[in-house]
Amino acid sequence: MVRPRVGVLALQGNVREHAAMLESLGAAAVAVKSPDDLSRVDGLVLPGGESTAIDRLARVLGVRGPIVAAIAGGLPVFGTCAGMILLADRIDGGAAGQRTFGGIDATVRRNAFGRQADSFEADVDVAALGGAPVRAAFIRAPAAVEAGPNVTVLATVRGMAIAVERGPLLATAFHPEHTGESRFHARFLDRVRAAAR
Repeated sequence: MVRPRVGVLALQGNVREHAAMLESLGAAAVAVKSPDDLSRVDGLVLPGGESTAIDRLARVLGVRGPIVAAIAGGLPVFGTCAGMILLADRIDGGAAGQRTFGGIDATVRRNAFGRQADSFEADVDVAALGGAPVRAAFIRAPAAVEAGPNVTVLATVRGMAIAVERGPLLATAFHPEHTGESRFHARFLDRVRAAAR
């Protein structure tokens, strides 16, 4: 495949950091703000930010339905922090009326490790990535507290899943783009290239 075009949902959150990481790994990063933008990408990143704000803006801008349909159709998607919440089929502690895009058979708890003051960094072993532990930044981070049989748990912290995947969908509770950790983005891009073959 020629250079993959990977969208970063650019409604709210840390869009630039993801775009820079994707570009450094050979992808063409594209800001996605509309259904038309979404129709032109080979994969999509759902960045960290505020999951309720992203959900609300996605509905207002008419991009929520197309994202849900794209996920159901097999589009590779990588969600970090708020993106993990948005990829889960269920939310524990969601705001009134909050919805997800779904795709991963998991229940994700918002603010699973506490509030902003409880944010932390940790070295996390992720056997699927090999090599050194992942330096993970947890900022009001969620976690998957339940996962279905078709979901692979890649890493846990304090007994909760903080990295999961199902087929072309990958989600982390933390921000690999904040610590310069590129292996999750590289794993995601492998799925983008495989889906485009």
